[in-house]
Amino acid sequence: MKILVLGGTGFVGRALVEEAVGRRWSVTTFNRGQSGRDVPGVDVIRGDRYRDTDLITLAGTGQWDTVFDCSGYVPGNVLDVSRALSACTAGYVFVSTVSVYAGWPAEPLTEDSRLLEAPPDAGPDFGVDVEDGPTRYGYQKAGCEAAVRDVFGPERCTILRPGVVLGPREYVGRLVWWLARISKGGRVVAPGPADRAIQPVDVRDLATFALQCATANHVGDFNVTAPIRSSTFGDLLAHCMRVTSGDATLVWTDDEVLLRCGVRQWSELPLWRVSRGVWEVSSSRAEAVGLSTRPLAETVADTWAWMEGGGRIDGRDRAGEVGLSAERELQLLRCLDVRAGEP
Repeated sequence: MKILVLGGTGFVGRALVEEAVGRRWSVTTFNRGQSGRDVPGVDVIRGDRYRDTDLITLAGTGQWDTVFDCSGYVPGNVLDVSRALSACTAGYVFVSTVSVYAGWPAEPLTEDSRLLEAPPDAGPDFGVDVEDGPTRYGYQKAGCEAAVRDVFGPERCTILRPGVVLGPREYVGRLVWWLARISKGGRVVAPGPADRAIQPVDVRDLATFALQCATANHVGDFNVTAPIRSSTFGDLLAHCMRVTSGDATLVWTDDEVLLRCGVRQWSELPLWRVSRGVWEVSSSRAEAVGLSTRPLAETVADTWAWMEGGGRIDGRDRAGEVGLSAERELQLLRCLDVRAGEP
């Protein structure tokens, strides 16, 4: 296989490139060279996807079996990129998100759930953020999907909609924060109930499935998550405690208490969100054509090993933006002690 990866140095893109190189595919990456190191063994083309002259140069460098777009966020730009590359590739795989669904995070989802509406030529300001509802990010990605479909049609494009993606090189810092916090020990606020089902997908499983879609010509729309109810929040934190060998004590706290204390969902306690549909995303269509996901314990262990080795995303580490600060956590624990009647 001869493929082009737009991006290819960060998280999802890098995992995809590493897997393809491991299969001895011919891999070309296109990026600005500012967000990470290139994977050894690839042909690198430097350029900016937002610059027309760079797209013209890219289109003139060759033909590919599949283009993988891991860096498309603005519909109008994805439309430009798709048009520039339409004659250079047999297929186009676009990495989207479950945030494109109008019902996320409130409702359980399938690939047939209603999408947000956004024009394929929309600019970066299109869309709005609604508390516990649609986001501008979701609207933008929905418009990107529309752009890809407009150019490639249903017979030449694959849309992948992952939920939460974890694993080594995770630049958002969700699992990274939990591992770092638990490794420090002490009392740790844990969002209850412990048996809340979760379904994050490992970045390497997402990458493998993307390559499977290209080789087997699986076109259409696919959610990409671990199976519903395959793991729990309690499992996640237990795995974190096991691999870090820390002496943390988990203080499981009811949702209602955390909400009354003003704890921000999704950010101050990463991966905690009370909306019904967050962890009820069906990926049955992807599973039917070969999606396989590894145990969460393996993802946690490999992420910790990466962190222990000094791993971080060059220029994109967002770990400082998530998680309770030490002062905020101490304040919260004191409030919990008062509510429990402890001194």
